[in-house]
Amino acid sequence: MSAAWAENGWLLTVDRKISPNFGERPAGVEVSLVVVHNISLPPGEFGGDWVEDFFLNRLDATVHPYFSEISGLQVSAHFYVRRDGRVVQFVGCDQRAWHAGQSTWCGRGNCNDYSVGIELEGCDEQPFTAAQYAALWHLVDALRQRYPITAIAGHSDIAPGRKSDPGPHFDWPALAARYPDLDLPPEVAA
Repeated sequence: MSAAWAENGWLLTVDRKISPNFGERPAGVEVSLVVVHNISLPPGEFGGDWVEDFFLNRLDATVHPYFSEISGLQVSAHFYVRRDGRVVQFVGCDQRAWHAGQSTWCGRGNCNDYSVGIELEGCDEQPFTAAQYAALWHLVDALRQRYPITAIAGHSDIAPGRKSDPGPHFDWPALAARYPDLDLPPEVAA
């Protein structure tokens, strides 16, 4: 089934909330990498709109002590997949979201330049839901229809030692079975 895309890489089948935290991709750079993350705000707690507020630069620093540490950061991801599988898009995939930070994949730096970031509502200590995996497969399938995706990596794979997500509960074997033609982190592909 073909995915429906709007101008600038907005997927028509998901909710849209436009983050101010994005930039243009370098000229001539194609999207070839999907980066999987996890996020929960406050850490380890699910539900609410805190993650969305964070990506929209409207996180209230007074609500939780951790929020005061991060409320001034300007970050985004292309997609956020909630525990129930609902997907919100914050940045058009033709643009560069600010999700990877200092990063390298297969010797190539600045992963934000050529990747799409997908944040799963979750944490390193708990498994993701079946609805989240179904939404993730839909997103990856749609991205592969529009872009020359060649690889999927976790945030921990592009920023080792700095990041740990998507964490030990992410189902890499299921992803590898579904996308055997894509390059995956070495420990998954082995």
